[in-house]
Amino acid sequence: MAKILLVDDDAELTDLLSQLLELEGFEVNVVRNGREALTALDRTYDLVLLDVMMPVLNGIETLQQIRKNFSTPVIMLTARGDEIDRIVGLELGADDYLPKPFNDRELIARIKAILRRVDQANKIATQTDVEKIEFAGITLYPGRQQVLAGDQDLELTGTEFALLLHLIKNPGIIVPKEVLSVEVLGKKLASFDRSIDMHMSNLRKKLPPRSDGLQWMKTLRGRGYLLITEKQ
Repeated sequence: MAKILLVDDDAELTDLLSQLLELEGFEVNVVRNGREALTALDRTYDLVLLDVMMPVLNGIETLQQIRKNFSTPVIMLTARGDEIDRIVGLELGADDYLPKPFNDRELIARIKAILRRVDQANKIATQTDVEKIEFAGITLYPGRQQVLAGDQDLELTGTEFALLLHLIKNPGIIVPKEVLSVEVLGKKLASFDRSIDMHMSNLRKKLPPRSDGLQWMKTLRGRGYLLITEKQ
């Protein structure tokens, strides 16, 4: 049974969401603001649903604190039209976002997609923790979703790791954003959805210079992303 921390000060909404999530088989703990969330969160939680507009500590500030200590997947709940909150949330390491009001089934689908990705990684970890992929001066350990540059841990989020792994498994091939959205985020790419772009931007900032002197990725506008394997 997956354990979810629901962080929102809207009592009516949290009551409804708690009932919905429990009917789907999740264990749910509700807190009303960011400070309570930081106190409650520990490594037993599988996912955090985090509202942006809250008293004491808002969702953006809370996410920033969470990412200092936890890689737990986070889905941000934002007011419809507040694109800046979504962008900032993704920049700080949110795995996904949903604008309010949202469809209940879409929320469940997003949660299950993220948990499936984490579960797959955990299954790999139980099979072997020594499997590794080396590429251009970095080493990926799929079993523990870790990337090292020498002895330095790049501290990628689960989404950033999945994105990098997918590209490294398809070197020199243009991977459409539609494919990355489904394979990495577990959702179809919607019009004007910048989630993949933001995760890619975060990933690029964390990657060190390549040992072969090449750039890491190339953006092909309207087509997708390409992991560079030779000089262009």
